[in-house]
Amino acid sequence: MHLLAWVGIGAVVGWGAGRIFQGNGYGPFMDILMGIGGAVVGGLLTRSVRFGYGGTIITTLAAMTSAALVTMVAAYVNGRRVYARQL
Repeated sequence: MHLLAWVGIGAVVGWGAGRIFQGNGYGPFMDILMGIGGAVVGGLLTRSVRFGYGGTIITTLAAMTSAALVTMVAAYVNGRRVYARQL
């Protein structure tokens, strides 16, 4: 059950983080895959370290954070800039 939540959260967070950046990037599909990868790794690391009680909320927060970090670091390394939207 945790893995399914991490995959869903990772896909949404990866897509959202990828939408924030502009320029020559990896594209939305790779952003989603990087988000899923980061979420699964972050969730598994949190469970293996037994941070907190290892429940769904803590591991899901760690999965969200790591998915966003993986997508953003990959975007910065690739030279993408933050997209400033005007209202």
